[in-house]
Amino acid sequence: MCDVMIETVDLHRSYRVGHKAIEVLRGIDLCVRRGERLFLCGPSGAGKTTLLYTLAGLEHPERGSVSIAGTDLYALGRREQARFRNSLIGYVFQNYHLLPELTALENVAIPGAIAGRDSTAAAMHALQRVGLADRAEHLPAELSGGEQQRVAIARAIVNEPKVLFADEPTGNLDSKNSGEIMKILLDLATEHAVTLVVVTHDHQLAKSGDRTLIIRDGSIHAHEHAS
Repeated sequence: MCDVMIETVDLHRSYRVGHKAIEVLRGIDLCVRRGERLFLCGPSGAGKTTLLYTLAGLEHPERGSVSIAGTDLYALGRREQARFRNSLIGYVFQNYHLLPELTALENVAIPGAIAGRDSTAAAMHALQRVGLADRAEHLPAELSGGEQQRVAIARAIVNEPKVLFADEPTGNLDSKNSGEIMKILLDLATEHAVTLVVVTHDHQLAKSGDRTLIIRDGSIHAHEHAS
């Protein structure tokens, strides 16, 4: 039996457009091993990002369950869920979501502050891990796109999460920066036994993981394992 980190059972999610309900997730059953590097691919509108957000506790499913490290995520109260996410889960988004008035170091320290502790030292260590210690006092506007995404990754890992979710983390970057960012994510996952789940439209990048799932019409249609 595999050492399970993420498990979903019969996951459903739909959206209302006028009087019509659009089914986005159609009964997803998924098992992700501890330390696995999983990529979610598929056409636009297939349900990749909705699945990622539902796995990460950001979008409540209409039906079904999500368990992370044996805890039923959506059975938790709102406060407990927020605490659980902040301690076990890291997020990297396509658009960085950095606060423009804060320095790189201050942005990275935010998750620690939410947890009620001074995480300046941990934030600097996280910046060192992504190769940006020398840019710690720079504002986001003073950083390139690739550097801003590195800051976002440092913020995602500052609390030493067990699971890292990334939604199109290279979507706004050129091929050189895309390769560097993906290498950082994969190396972090490998070196620290972090479970990594990445949404990407780039099948070439996805080949660098352990497994790729193809999502179409809200269902898993294919499994591709790394050779």
